[in-house]
Amino acid sequence: MAGLRIIFMGTPDFACPTLTKLIERGENVIAVVTQPDRPKGRGQKLVPPPVKVIAEEHGIPILQPLKVRAPEVIAQIRELNPDLIVVVAFGQILPQSLLDIPRHGCINIHASLLPRYRGAAPLNWCLINGETETGITTMQMDAGLDTGDMLVKRSIPIGPDEDAQSLHDRLSLLGAETIDETLDRLLAGTLTREKQDASLTCYAPMLKKEDGLIDWNREPQQIKNLVRGFTPWPGAYTTLDGKTLKLYKVSVANGNGRPGELIAAGRDGIIVACGSGSLQIEELQLEGRKRLSAAEFLAGCRLEPGNRLGTPAGN
Repeated sequence: MAGLRIIFMGTPDFACPTLTKLIERGENVIAVVTQPDRPKGRGQKLVPPPVKVIAEEHGIPILQPLKVRAPEVIAQIRELNPDLIVVVAFGQILPQSLLDIPRHGCINIHASLLPRYRGAAPLNWCLINGETETGITTMQMDAGLDTGDMLVKRSIPIGPDEDAQSLHDRLSLLGAETIDETLDRLLAGTLTREKQDASLTCYAPMLKKEDGLIDWNREPQQIKNLVRGFTPWPGAYTTLDGKTLKLYKVSVANGNGRPGELIAAGRDGIIVACGSGSLQIEELQLEGRKRLSAAEFLAGCRLEPGNRLGTPAGN
C-alpha cells in the first residue's frame, strides 16, 4: 500500500516539515489545501502561506478555499478520492462531511501530549503554565476540538529558558518525525487507537494581546513563564511612562521592593520587584523602538531606582 493518495492540509511554517516529509517518503500528495494568500507589511502585498510555497516548488496542485466546509469544496475534495488527509495547523475546523471522505480518515498532528492542552495554542500555554515536558500527538480526527483517538505520541523536555519560538521550531520537526512513524504503522497494519481521557484535559485557547499584560504582583517565575510563552508573539508587556514596553527575555533575580519598582539597572539587566522577589529584564522593546538588550536600551533611556513599571493591581 505504498504511495498513499494524500491530501495535505496546513498553512504556517509549523506545517512545512511534515509536508516535506510526506514528499520525501514518496507518498502521492495529490493536493495541498491551505489558507488564502494574506496581505502583509506596509504595502499590504499578498503573501502566500509557507505551505503553498513548498507545494508550488514540487508542482503539487493547490486549493485555497475561504471556507473549507463550503459544499463545492467538499465535492472537489471528494472527487480527488484521497486515501488519507493529513492535517497540521490548517486554521479551519473540518466538518464531518469532509472527515468521512478518505478511507483512512483524517490524521492531525497536534503540538501537545494529548489529552492535555487541546486548542489553538498548546505550546504557548505549556510554557505559560511552567510545564517541563511536551510533545506531539498524532490523532484520528473527529468532529470535536482535538478530541479524536490518539495514535502516536512523542515527547521532548522543555528547557527552563526556552521560549515559544524555540519550542515551535523543535515541535515542527518532531511533528514530521511522528507522522513518519504513524504512516509506517498504518502501512504495516499495526497502528492502534487510544481513547482520550477527557478528565485529564485542559484548554489552550488562542492567545490574545491582553493576556500578555504583566501583573507585577505575581511571582517572578510566573512572570518569566508568561514572557516565554508570549515570545516572539504577541509579546508580554508592561508600561513605562505611559508607553508599551515588551519583554522578550527575563530571569529570576534577587531583591525586593514594591511590585513593578525598579531596583537596579546595569549592563546585565534591569531588575524589577515582583510580588515576591524580583525579575531581571535582559531583552526588551519600547513602543516605537527596536528590540534591544538591556545594555543597549539603557544607553538611550535613563532609568532610576524607584521608577515603576506598569500599574500593579490594587494601586
